Amino acid sequence: MNFNDRVLAIVKQIPYGKVTTYGIIAEYLGSKRSARMVGWALNKQKGNPDIPAHRVVNKKGLLTGKIHFDGINLMEELLKSEGVVIKNNQIVNLERYLWLPK
Repeated sequence: MNFNDRVLAIVKQIPYGKVTTYGIIAEYLGSKRSARMVGWALNKQKGNPDIPAHRVVNKKGLLTGKIHFDGINLMEELLKSEGVVIKNNQIVNLERYLWLPK
């Protein structure tokens, strides 16, 4: 399984109403690749309904990946529909929603 496949396998595990970060995924994979590589792997899946890429945010809880979704607010709308509180493109109280891979 290559790096991109491993990223996708982890993202598929993120529970409804939870988020994780690009960096947490990179660290979990034990790769010297950066969090940016995680973002690139997800960007290749643009529009794939089987990959909940909206649940991956930056380390501060910012919705930095939102430009890769159809419609400027789709990422935020999806997260809010799952009960995640967002203000000014940032998750409020990130620790409350944070999921760590096992």
